[in-house]
Order: sequence, then C-alpha cells, then structure tokens
Amino acid sequence: MKNYVTYDTLVGEIVQTYPETIDVLLSSGMHCLGCPASQAESLANACAVHGLEPSAVVDAVNEKIAETWG
Repeated sequence: MKNYVTYDTLVGEIVQTYPETIDVLLSSGMHCLGCPASQAESLANACAVHGLEPSAVVDAVNEKIAETWG
C-alpha cells in the first residue's frame, strides 16, 4: 500500500488535501480537526494528544486515501 501520509504529515494538510479522511479521523477520536493547533500538528503528535495508536491511524488514513486515489 502506498503511504500518502506519514507520522510527520500535518493534520491540516491531510484534511485539506484528502477531505475524504475526515470521517476516519473523527471516528478514531480526533474531534478537533478545525482547531488552529491541529493545522500545524503532525499526525503523530495529534495521536499522542488524543491517546491514539499512531500506526493504526496512519494505516486507516492511507487506506481511505487509497480507496479514493488508487
């Protein structure tokens, strides 16, 4: 599977570039996608703040993107 995003990808960049991932992020427990801090926060840092397993979130986000982008 292609890695469209990594641990270092900013949450704001993910939401802007791949809006189809918003539901994945929300359902994993990230409910502050629009807050200013999330715009400059890496996916790994956001996972740490929300007590989420980064590898699981990165995999889920990349799977969703792959469904859309191939």
